[in-house]
Amino acid sequence: MLSSTSHRPRLAAVSFIALMLLLAPARSDAQMSAELTAAKAALAKYSDPILAIKDGYHSTLACVDFPTGAKEGTIEYPPGAMGVHFINIANIGPALDPTKPQVLLYEPVGDKLVLTGAEWFMPVPLAAGKAPVIFGQTLAGPMDGHEPIMPAAARHYDLHVWLWKDNPKGMFASTNKAVKCEPKAAYTVQIGAHH
Repeated sequence: MLSSTSHRPRLAAVSFIALMLLLAPARSDAQMSAELTAAKAALAKYSDPILAIKDGYHSTLACVDFPTGAKEGTIEYPPGAMGVHFINIANIGPALDPTKPQVLLYEPVGDKLVLTGAEWFMPVPLAAGKAPVIFGQTLAGPMDGHEPIMPAAARHYDLHVWLWKDNPKGMFASTNKAVKCEPKAAYTVQIGAHH
């Protein structure tokens, strides 16, 4: 028969692991870079879309959804949504600022818009022949504009960053399966397999 003292190291190890699991957040801001954490803090005020409008962001009105996913060249759009885009034209330029995204992303939930992420966006002519980088990530592209929301001729690079809504495909995926657009709503734009 084993003595109770022989179980102490194992019990201590199990207790330590349990404590670490309890203290570890499900999606930790500590896992984000300092730059991402600062961006999230600076943009949190836009959880109120009225403040976004006051600061120059304007809604495209449409909720963009890729229900079956899509592919454009090397760019993958897994099944999921992007949501409603609020764009700030004044933030578009040849440099990217972590605290001034060109686009804010919202999910319609009931009669509210819930901030889910942001998009850093640069038109091809401003990129000087090289894909821009922010948060250690190279923006996807170049790609055509997403019709009917944006003319196809508006070729650009972009990076979606899901700061407020976990994304099963990762923080930097182009679409988010956890974001929902009401399929039958007049403002929902479903983009199919041939984007």
